[in-house]
Amino acid sequence: MMGLLMMGHDYRYVRVVQAAIQIGMAVELEARIQTFLEKAKNGPKTVLIQAQEDDVTKEKDMLRKRVKTLIKRKKIREVQKILQNEEYLGCRLIELLTEIAYVQSPVTQYDNGGHFYLPSYLMRTHGSKQQQEAVKNAPASQMKKIYEALDTLGNTKWRINKRLLDVVESIWAAGGDIAGLVNREDVSIPDLNSEDSSEIREWRWSVRKAKKLNQELHSQRCDIELKLSVARRMKDEEGFYYPHNLDFRGRAYPMHPHLNHSSSDLCRGVLEFAEGRPLGKSGLRWLRIHLANLYGSGVEKLSYNGRLQFVEDNINDIIDSADNPLGGNRWWLTAEDPFQCLAACINLSETLKSSSPHTVISHLPVHQDGSCNGLQHYAALGRDTLEAAAVNLVAGEKPSDVYSEIAGRVHEIMQRDSEKDPTSYPNALLARLLIGQVNRKLVKQTVMTSVYGVTFVGAREQIKRRLQEKGHITDDQLLFSASCYAAKVTLEALEEIFEAARGTMCWLGDCAKVIATENQPVRWTTPLGLPVVQPYFKTKRHIIKTSLQVLALQREGSTVEIKKQRTAFPPNFVHSLDGTHMMMTAVACRDAGLRFAGVHDSFWTHACDVDKMNVILREKFVELYRTPILENLLESFQTTYPGLEFPPLPQRGDFDLNEVLKSPYFFN
Repeated sequence: MMGLLMMGHDYRYVRVVQAAIQIGMAVELEARIQTFLEKAKNGPKTVLIQAQEDDVTKEKDMLRKRVKTLIKRKKIREVQKILQNEEYLGCRLIELLTEIAYVQSPVTQYDNGGHFYLPSYLMRTHGSKQQQEAVKNAPASQMKKIYEALDTLGNTKWRINKRLLDVVESIWAAGGDIAGLVNREDVSIPDLNSEDSSEIREWRWSVRKAKKLNQELHSQRCDIELKLSVARRMKDEEGFYYPHNLDFRGRAYPMHPHLNHSSSDLCRGVLEFAEGRPLGKSGLRWLRIHLANLYGSGVEKLSYNGRLQFVEDNINDIIDSADNPLGGNRWWLTAEDPFQCLAACINLSETLKSSSPHTVISHLPVHQDGSCNGLQHYAALGRDTLEAAAVNLVAGEKPSDVYSEIAGRVHEIMQRDSEKDPTSYPNALLARLLIGQVNRKLVKQTVMTSVYGVTFVGAREQIKRRLQEKGHITDDQLLFSASCYAAKVTLEALEEIFEAARGTMCWLGDCAKVIATENQPVRWTTPLGLPVVQPYFKTKRHIIKTSLQVLALQREGSTVEIKKQRTAFPPNFVHSLDGTHMMMTAVACRDAGLRFAGVHDSFWTHACDVDKMNVILREKFVELYRTPILENLLESFQTTYPGLEFPPLPQRGDFDLNEVLKSPYFFN
């Protein structure tokens, strides 16, 4: 902070205030967490946790309101003058302003846009100098579409769903442990009741496990309290915005870290569009389908008519959930996304009780999600007809479920292995143990991440967690062996079914290896014009000794990590394409008069506008892949890295992209 004061330019006080805010917020958040934990430990469980104590003076409170009003009116110079003249103000004065923006500043360059008065950067480069320079040096004309997309995402206005927040607060005050909220009580530490050495070893192991679990519970409680603290502060606001920026691949994220729509079911449940729109006939239909999707448990894999019938069959439970969420049948708690499901139940119940359902104003964001979106992009790149059908690029009577297809193939392989002689094939015993536990949930995460470069170790850990949830295997060594075998079989099934996608992945990895072997990072430009540089370099470690402690700083070196450049390029490239698709869709929706929010492969709008958004997102996907993406990539490599020889393009099929326009379950 002293260094900032000595910088000499006119805004040094503002920079000091910004630094002080960050320090103050960190200290205060920790203090609030400690206060919350003390209340949870000592206070009665039936009383709602109160919002943070109002210990600001009347004068500071008036000044805070003035700053908020000025920001809403976009009087930014007046706000800067206040910050310059009132640099002594504590973080409490402006913490509301640092959480969520009241207005969105247009993005015009790398370090200009998003927040009006706090430092905002176009990209989260995490110290990658080459990536920073690439974006800073890109011509404004090249970046125009990127700026436009970020402005569109940041100009969607949100508000707190107070009714949902009240339900969450009631559950949290009563101890949590339902609807995905963590239990506010620690697990008990077991007592030692034996002097036997083997039992002492087991006791020590169980104590370690209990303490580790309690640490995880503590972290989850703090996370929930941070989210709720923001919701409490914002619940009476007319609306607020989430400025967005990009990761280095071009995927967009809200800048606010705690309460945002890209986060958990809790966050999504308490957030809704500030602007409401009449449902209309199509909106009421999509609201019902949205509720079925949120319920999950396989319902989302039914045809649209099947989902509508599911809602009709459960309409009494839906209305009961809306009228009495905690004292009734609590049907909504059986949903995979309970808080979002409850929000939909409330909206649908209000609509059905209205004398004019089609005119009811709805603030609820309705989602349309891609079907294993990474594989959808690979199928479009490779033009493979079978893979395209597997991930709903082709119309069908109901959605194709790639996870169930992989699970079925895994079951077939395990059935074959289980019939072998265990003396010559030890995995036969593991196959017999697992064959009854194979379902789509077991393989889903591995299938989703396979196109993003999941390793065998990663797949093993994913499947291990699913097996732990089932609880049928309690021995740790047996669980490890079973996870290894299941991961091997799952990856084998994936390679069999998605052979063309694997060919494209290998080609991308081979190109990256050619580049990285010459000590160069992989560079490319997305179809929207965003320059990307993979930030994988060997780091240099610097030790700094002070009178209080020893600090270890890592800095980016000049030698690339060849293996990381190769393995990370296929998933990073596909991420850059799904980010491109979302931004293209966002701008087109804005031009059509729609409100749009997006979380990678999940696109949101008002229920009444879902039909329009569905047309737009399909048109933009086809527009994206009508460009020769792989040919352009190879040409850019040959231009950027002259003298290097790259492998020939992978073979591709004859899939007609126009089929996407007719596929009702492409996004659904």
